[in-house]
Amino acid sequence: MIKNVIFDFGQVLVHFEPSYMVRKYVTDESDARLLEEVVFDRLYWDGLDAGTVSDAEVIGACKDRIPERLWDDVEKIYYNWIYNIPEIEGMRELIKALKTRHGVGLYLLSNISVYFAEHAEEIPILSLFDGCVFSAVCGKTKPSREIFEHITSTYSLLPEECVFIDDNEKNIRGAEEFGIKAVLFDGNTEKLAQELESMLNKK
Repeated sequence: MIKNVIFDFGQVLVHFEPSYMVRKYVTDESDARLLEEVVFDRLYWDGLDAGTVSDAEVIGACKDRIPERLWDDVEKIYYNWIYNIPEIEGMRELIKALKTRHGVGLYLLSNISVYFAEHAEEIPILSLFDGCVFSAVCGKTKPSREIFEHITSTYSLLPEECVFIDDNEKNIRGAEEFGIKAVLFDGNTEKLAQELESMLNKK
């Protein structure tokens, strides 16, 4: 019986779109493309998710790759991206329905930076959750077995009573190998709601 639903964050609860984040502050198209490529380089973000690089180190590395006239834009984009992540359509309603109709526990499991974790209380949708695990804080990342062990032990969850929602197939497989049921989110909130309803109605 499913008693808990564990969600990923980016591209599941919210739209994480570097193009949108950059163009909130930069209008010149060539500058915007450069900043998008540099500021959101996975070389940096993988380290941020793992907690192995600091915000200052990332900012410094970005500035090394762009003209000085864009340095202020780097900081604006980097320190404000958490406020430029619109919620996925229908996701808030789905989460509220899971809580009110089924009374399930709601948890977040995200590969994400310390900076985000420090400001998580400012993200409106996260106020609906019973607990959150951020990779950079716990020092473990998806799809490792260790991070699924961490969230279940931290919140006293039984793997067989959980379902995990993510948009990444590797993370889905990691959850399933640990013994957690998982659903690959393809952007269709209505479809996800139907899948969860079916799972939660099974006794």
